[in-house]
Amino acid sequence: MNMQHAGKKPLELDKDAIWSQLRDEARAAVRDEPLLGALIHAGLLHHHSLEAALAYRFSLKLASGEMSEQILRELADQAYRDTPALGDAARADLLAVYDRDPATHRLLQPILFFKGFQALQAYRMGHWLWRKGRRDMAYFVQMRCSECFGVDIHPAAQIGTGVMIDHAHSIVIGETATVGNDVSMLHSVTLGGTGKEDGDRHPKIGDGVMIGAGAKVLGNIRIGHHSRIAAGSVVLHEVPPCKTVAGVPAKVIGDAGCSEPSHSMNQLLGTNDL
Repeated sequence: MNMQHAGKKPLELDKDAIWSQLRDEARAAVRDEPLLGALIHAGLLHHHSLEAALAYRFSLKLASGEMSEQILRELADQAYRDTPALGDAARADLLAVYDRDPATHRLLQPILFFKGFQALQAYRMGHWLWRKGRRDMAYFVQMRCSECFGVDIHPAAQIGTGVMIDHAHSIVIGETATVGNDVSMLHSVTLGGTGKEDGDRHPKIGDGVMIGAGAKVLGNIRIGHHSRIAAGSVVLHEVPPCKTVAGVPAKVIGDAGCSEPSHSMNQLLGTNDL
């Protein structure tokens, strides 16, 4: 049976079970599509852990004539070895994509094919470098992430776990932005400033927030937990928790509609919201 067309099943997996599930999916994928055998073996089956597979993928995608795959692989292996929370964050992000993206039917898809997940893990590597004081190398990772994935996240930004960036084209997240846990955002989202002022100048996104495609959140403003930002909105003022905002400039048009908008991913505005 081709697993890509099978019914999607909810997953509640612990740390070891996630890696076991990935390997089972990888073997099935090789049977279904032998032409991808080399890619899947190199990307997943050749490795002893998820962290090793992620380090390989990071180095493969971000390597260039200016920085070899070997150097980036050694850097990533060190990061995952020294900071186990990086692997834990990757697992939470992986399950978030599987749970919230209806196009995701297997755990291996984000690791091998989805640039939103891969770019987020690259950001986490850049953030690790930033916190270690290795600022220039962190900037290099940011540059390559932008060049390879079209996702530009400053390495000083702070992003929680269980985050999904769907499609991920043209994502911009500024230096002093913070993003909470369990946040979902779609393509062309900007968390930016409003001018060339220095200091704390970027948005603070609460837990469980859903940010629609093309939304721009600008300035040092707080977006309350479990709120919802409609596609195409330009948010210039703080948003209370559990509310929906829409428009240019965005205004509160109603409640968020559920307790976990980032999980439901409901982007339709009801007639009562208009």
